[in-house]
Amino acid sequence: MFRSLGRFNYRLWFFGSLVSNVGSWAQSTALSWTVLTFLTDDDPAAMGVCMALQFGPPLLLVGITGWVADRFPRRRILLVTQAALGSTALTVGVLLLSGVLTLPLMYALALLFGIATAFDNPTRQAFVSDLVGRADASNAVALNSAAFNTARLIGPAVAGFAIVAVGSGWVFIADAVSYLATIIVLLAMRRGELVPRAKATGVQRFLDGFRYVRRRGDLVALFAMAFIIGAFGMNFPIFASTMSLEFGHDADGFGLLSSMLAIGSLAGALLAARRAQARLRVAIATSLLFGISCGASAFMPGFWSYAAVCVITGFSVVTMLTTANGYVQTTAEPVLRGRVLAIYMALMMGGTVIGAPIVGWVAAVAGPRAAILVGGASGVVAFLIGVSWFLLSGRVRRSADARLGIEVVETRPIDLVVAPEEFSDAVLGATPIREEPEDDLPEEPEGAVAVRPT
Repeated sequence: MFRSLGRFNYRLWFFGSLVSNVGSWAQSTALSWTVLTFLTDDDPAAMGVCMALQFGPPLLLVGITGWVADRFPRRRILLVTQAALGSTALTVGVLLLSGVLTLPLMYALALLFGIATAFDNPTRQAFVSDLVGRADASNAVALNSAAFNTARLIGPAVAGFAIVAVGSGWVFIADAVSYLATIIVLLAMRRGELVPRAKATGVQRFLDGFRYVRRRGDLVALFAMAFIIGAFGMNFPIFASTMSLEFGHDADGFGLLSSMLAIGSLAGALLAARRAQARLRVAIATSLLFGISCGASAFMPGFWSYAAVCVITGFSVVTMLTTANGYVQTTAEPVLRGRVLAIYMALMMGGTVIGAPIVGWVAAVAGPRAAILVGGASGVVAFLIGVSWFLLSGRVRRSADARLGIEVVETRPIDLVVAPEEFSDAVLGATPIREEPEDDLPEEPEGAVAVRPT
């Protein structure tokens, strides 16, 4: 489960990210609560707009952010994005403590958060493979998710009590300081131990990620699932804050609900870390579990019963997304990994641009329970997309030797080593072919590109 921690650089990254993510989750809680109760009169639609401004840039800038992640040293990119995020958090904190923060100013700063995050996310995700190599990429992704959700367990609860005790402004100040943890870790890494990677060159390869994904049917289905759930199902700040008010709780209740969601999320991430291989069918199955649990939570009569179902909701959505991320990391061509991950992250997070305002409007007009039902429906739709592709792709077939007479065919690419300059349209048109499943994937040779023959 913890094998990636055996590497010095990843160990630094894991604990540095844990500290930084605690601050980020505390800041996210404070931002949502500030918009809902300080800058507006309990207006969830305004919070939906704020979320859309944060998650819109990853979608709008997807082409350039992925290309940057593949073209330039990822460690240096992260140093810049972490400094930018910390500076923006500091600005919000100072304006809030000064009493001059307004809703339009918060919208503008949320947009700045979104722009910095647009470059940070694909680089951060692809950087995991630079730290551990392809063999342990799926495990490292899952451990990253575990650190992220451990912070999600701690950050919102701490923020909830801090908001009541000292105010939201100081939460933003603390978040700004927490970004220093990641910056210090990046500076302390042993650069000679980073896994060599093939780098993209030339502006003509700007759109290669889109062309590659378009010709990978499995990725198209997976990205469609992530988009639907990201747009309508992952609006947890809206769900938790409005349900907290519904049950008569203050910011501390909002923080506790967010932490209960994180308990399930952490369990899902740790179980994903135990798996040797990220499997598409796990992502499909857990999208249905998310839809059922999220929908069921809308009918819970009390605060604690709602909080209990949130544990299952968190478990299912994180298992689905962690599995999807690991699948992308281990099956995408190394030279295109940053761009493919940028598309994945943009669709998952950028869907909020469409979904958050709609879900916020539903919560304002019909109540938070109706908004949560919209989120649950997204999980069911994602499941139907995944199952439809699975059946149409021929991965499910009859077999007299299989249990219940049905065989599920697992596919994985075969690696052929070619020089980076041989990368061409043949690579973009490649698709996975069948191979017997193995526990580990081979390390990437320096300067090599993995090619999937048709």
